[in-house]
Amino acid sequence: MPSCSGSHRLPLRQFVRSFRHSPGLFRLLSVRLGSQFTDGLFQAALGGAILFNPERHADPMAVAGGMAVLLLPYSVIGPFAGALLDHWDRRTVLVWANVLRAVLVSLVALVIATGANDTGVLIAALAVTGASRFVASGLSAGLPHVIERDLLVGMNSFFTTIGAGALALGAGGALALREIFGSNNSGSAATVMGAVVVALAAAAIAHRFEPLQLGPDHPDVVGKVTPQHPSGSAFRAVTVGLGHGARAVWQAPPVAAALAGVGAHRLVFGFNTLMLLVLTKNSTLGGGLSGFGLVAAMTAVGMLFAALLTPFLVARFGRRRAVVSALAVGVVAQLTLWSFNGIVICVAAAVLGLIGQVCKLCGDAAMQMDVADARRGQAFSFQDALFNFAFVGAITVGALTIADDGRSPGLVVAGAAIYAIAIVVVGLIHNREEATVPDAEHPGDRHAIRNRLSQG
Repeated sequence: MPSCSGSHRLPLRQFVRSFRHSPGLFRLLSVRLGSQFTDGLFQAALGGAILFNPERHADPMAVAGGMAVLLLPYSVIGPFAGALLDHWDRRTVLVWANVLRAVLVSLVALVIATGANDTGVLIAALAVTGASRFVASGLSAGLPHVIERDLLVGMNSFFTTIGAGALALGAGGALALREIFGSNNSGSAATVMGAVVVALAAAAIAHRFEPLQLGPDHPDVVGKVTPQHPSGSAFRAVTVGLGHGARAVWQAPPVAAALAGVGAHRLVFGFNTLMLLVLTKNSTLGGGLSGFGLVAAMTAVGMLFAALLTPFLVARFGRRRAVVSALAVGVVAQLTLWSFNGIVICVAAAVLGLIGQVCKLCGDAAMQMDVADARRGQAFSFQDALFNFAFVGAITVGALTIADDGRSPGLVVAGAAIYAIAIVVVGLIHNREEATVPDAEHPGDRHAIRNRLSQG
């Protein structure tokens, strides 16, 4: 990955100027904040409703099954549906995906209130997850349309910092509502409903974008009407979305290398999440939702530091070295979990949150810089699918081997080995000759971005 210029450090004056010259940038940030607050509130409320609800009980295999139901259907559909982000106006997608999310959250609340079993709740919740990931992919694909290319790494870090704060506030809001309404089914349903208002607010803000302000500049040509496909479009764009997303990633070695690093982190994250759930249910870290929340908060702290650190690392060493360094630190941090000591686990969670977010920010920047706009939505959706399969696969394998009390040295060592292998894989992928130069496909993209910066 090429080294980045010092402009990625995003000095304060340049940062302020970016918001002043591009009202769309502040609007996109507002949509992201609303979206992540909704995600934090919904996810914390759902976790409390299923994992820490006195009326329900979940063992490790039930957790693995629940994650599979919640994440895998969208992982299969997402890369195909991601083509719509490169075929339809992304502003329209953001508006209606948020409205749909509000409706689906209401449905989840109703299902929880009726006392349906965990599978029923998760089937309803998976639709919310799909809409949420669709919104997230749309926001990431649209960012290059409201900010200069040279500032993407720094702005991604800023968005992540503020977004992580909104996610944490949403989770905190869920905990506060849980205290008010209770932890049983009816109380959990009332807590989940808190996400509806924020999702609708995000939709209203997204509606204020100009048509096509977020792209795509050049709608995916596979969605065009052709003699072979006279009916057009959206359907054809969706059916080829997976192949195009995977191809876009593979043809850009900097993108594929960064995603290999994040994919490895997601595998390890799956192992660690399962161990943490079992440890907290057995009171090793203080017990229940509070213990889980403590470690999650430390992970969020690490992610916040990553948002501050990544622009410096990329500007100083380049994206590839930043990812490799993060993975190397991950090997050490993962091995410290062998102690199964509460304080050590909290510190390791912060470090692992940091290194995972460094990889993620480098991956996002690579896709925004090195993938053509007409394929960017598909690439982000392909990323979501890849990571969800890795996460669920790791949890499933972990559920088959984890000890009853959560203390599983084998999973700790396996996680460290995955990080070590990823270091080698990232180097091998990056050394592969780049197949295409995405910007050459549509040389007018940069000019179109500059034109949008002045749009309100």
